Amino acid sequence: MPTPRRPSTEAEAAALASGIRLRIIRLTSFEAMTNKELAERLGRDPATTLHHVRRLVETGFLTPLEERRGARGAKEIPYRSTGLSWQLDNGVAVASVGQAMLEAYLAEMGEVDAADVDSSRLVFQVAPAEVAEFKDRLTRLLEEFRERPAEAGAERTAIYVSIYPSR
Repeated sequence: MPTPRRPSTEAEAAALASGIRLRIIRLTSFEAMTNKELAERLGRDPATTLHHVRRLVETGFLTPLEERRGARGAKEIPYRSTGLSWQLDNGVAVASVGQAMLEAYLAEMGEVDAADVDSSRLVFQVAPAEVAEFKDRLTRLLEEFRERPAEAGAERTAIYVSIYPSR
């Protein structure tokens, strides 16, 4: 059975309703990154990125790690994802969070070679109970892989799943 997800708070849902913030969460999932590193990776201004980082820290999606000194002796704070986003059900905020997820996905897809993408599409017609079963089984599979320990040197793999009515 999948781990039950708790409803997101209004502040959490608002924080997740940003493609940039979702990308920051993904980038810091397996390695801590400083604001400067995040800004460079995202092609954004460090001040703008810091605004997003602070919002994610305030809402519990990122945690600051121990301060360190950079190459030129400047103070740097690395940030790491807490994994909170996976534990939430965004309920009524699903439209704005879903739009942000799509925005983040499209930005990330723009950074990879199309030959490296394995895409599939499927339309099926089953009873609502079977759609619920499909979602449950898919969630359990995703949860199983999320819980596996990260292997040093292993390649990160991302997945975007969207289930929608086919009209």
